[in-house]
Order: sequence, then C-alpha cells, then structure tokens
Amino acid sequence: MIEKLKTIEDKYNEITLKLSDPGIISSQKDFLRYSKESSELKPLIDKIQEYRKMLCDMEDAEDIIRATTDVDLRELAREEFEELKGKRPVIEDNLKTMLIPRDPRDERNVVIEIRAGTGGDEAALFVTDLFRMYTRYAELRHWKVDVIDSNPTGIGGLKEIVASITGRGAYSRLKYESGVHRVQRVPLTEASGRIHTSASTVAVLPEAEEVDLKIDEKDLRIDTFCSSGPGGQGVNTTYSAIRIVHIPTGVTVQCQDERSQLKNKIKAMKVLRSRLYDMEIEKAERQRADTRKSQVGSGDRSERIRTYNFPQNRVTDHRVGLTLHKLALVLEGDMDEIIDTLSTHFEAKKLQEMSI
Repeated sequence: MIEKLKTIEDKYNEITLKLSDPGIISSQKDFLRYSKESSELKPLIDKIQEYRKMLCDMEDAEDIIRATTDVDLRELAREEFEELKGKRPVIEDNLKTMLIPRDPRDERNVVIEIRAGTGGDEAALFVTDLFRMYTRYAELRHWKVDVIDSNPTGIGGLKEIVASITGRGAYSRLKYESGVHRVQRVPLTEASGRIHTSASTVAVLPEAEEVDLKIDEKDLRIDTFCSSGPGGQGVNTTYSAIRIVHIPTGVTVQCQDERSQLKNKIKAMKVLRSRLYDMEIEKAERQRADTRKSQVGSGDRSERIRTYNFPQNRVTDHRVGLTLHKLALVLEGDMDEIIDTLSTHFEAKKLQEMSI
C-alpha cells in the first residue's frame, strides 16, 4: 500500500506544480481539468499525510523507549506508542476505503423503471407505493423527478412507470435499489384478512450521455401513436406519443407524458440510451468477473432484495440482513439508513476483492 500511496502523492505534486506555473498549462480547459483532479485528490492526500505523521510518531516513540534511561519519559513514550498503535488500523481502513476505485457513474442522474410482478392488482398498487417512496426520497434530497412513461390500472395502481431522477449523486445513492421488491400485506379487497405476497421489480440505470455510446439512426424504428393517459383534449386526437425500437437489440421504449411529440422523443431517447448503456456495462462486468453473483456491477435484477411487511411494520433487506420496524417512515422516503448500510456493505466487498 505504501508504494501506491507514493504514486498518488507524486501525481498530486505534479498537478500542483502545473497549477502553480501558468506557462505549463496551455488552455483554460486543461486548467479546469487539473483543478478538478487536485480537489478530488486533496482529501486522500490529507489522509496520507496523517498516516505518514502517525508512522513517524510511532518510530520516534520506539526510539525513545529503546534509548532513554528516564523511567517517566519511557512510560510516556510507551503510552503514546500504544495510543498510536490503536489508531493505526482505523486510519489504514479509511485509506483503503478511499483507495477503492470511484465509480465514474456515481454522480450521474438516473432512469428508474418500476414494474408490477407477481400479484396482479396488488403488485400494481405496490408499484405506486414504491414510486412514491423514491419520489419522497428525491424530494428530501432536492432532486427532480420527471415521469417519462406510465401504465396505470383502474384502481390507482401502476403496471409500470419509468421516470428520470435528476440530482447530484443520484446514481450513487440509488444504484443498489435494482432487484425484486416483495410486499406482504392484506389487500383492501380481501374479506377474510389473509396476507398476500406480491412483488415488483426495480431497475435503476445511470443516465447515459451521447458520448457514452453512438446510436445509429438507421438502427431505430420510430412509431407515433395517440396518447392514452390523462391529458385533456389532446388525448387520442394528436399523434404525440412516441415508441422507439432499437432493431439490433430489440429494446423498445415509449413516452407519452408530454403533449409535444419532440419532447416525448427526447425523453424516449434518454431511456433508450440509458438501457443500452446499462447493457454495455453489464456485458463488461460479466467479462471481467463472470463468477461474481453479487448485484454490485452485475446488475442482476432477478434476485429478491427486500421485503416490506405491513402487518409487522417491517422492512428487511436480505442482502445485508438489515431489518427496520419503521415501514411507514421508509415508504415516506426515510431511506438513508438502508442506503448507507448497503453502501458500506458493498464497499467492504470491493475492498475484499482488491486484497485477493
């Protein structure tokens, strides 16, 4: 690890030198790039310097213990050494965590897709609950939620809903939400009071930029049709809804949320680009580590990840064994405890993989 820290320090010093000499940097673009790199490295450099000082202080204390004949001074040195020895594993763990390669997608916006699974109408109602949960969480973090497409049922449920969530760090906070979410509760239509189990799937995709992948227009089939949802007089009178099929992969997206055909096309292309980008990431992850079964990186959405049990007011995330008895609060967007636990868990797994 010491060699890796030295390499990082050398890189930081090189960047600092370039920023201090305007003659070295040829353009404003380069200056901004180096400034960004410097600010990103600074917290790690501070931690490295703290680590190096701690090692030096431990060395000094050991020297005093070996060399001095003063009993009191030796005892003070021994106490300092033991204190520093206790701090060392904590600082090293912090350093290792900071050395984990940062996911370049973490700061991206997301496209979230929620679909009803097993359970019929009850599953569709659960889609509504999940979408409200993520919407409330986004509001608490001052993110913007924009519905792209939805397929409502007649009783207030949603067969599916696709939306974009725009805000700093949206993907880093929501990326572990992909998977099967299970609900256990008594449906309103259940006269005997029996608990039913239903499920919905959530897919969280990092929003792709145009530079991430090139989509050839000739690979697209674009259809227009009349909107079928709420929308007043414009519904079923103008062909504003858009359906786009990516012919090579068969991926199909549609948008009918806007009255403008152009706006619907822009939104649909955003979803298409994000789905194709996610497929490319999945493929690359499988090639790098085809034996990994974790959802981290693999994007596996077939696994049941969480259960929402209404009778017990309980939420359980099965990946980390976390159980909270505050279901109502979680569904109102109080998700930080779950998300923080998941982030810590999967960061630890990455650290373990780095050491193998």
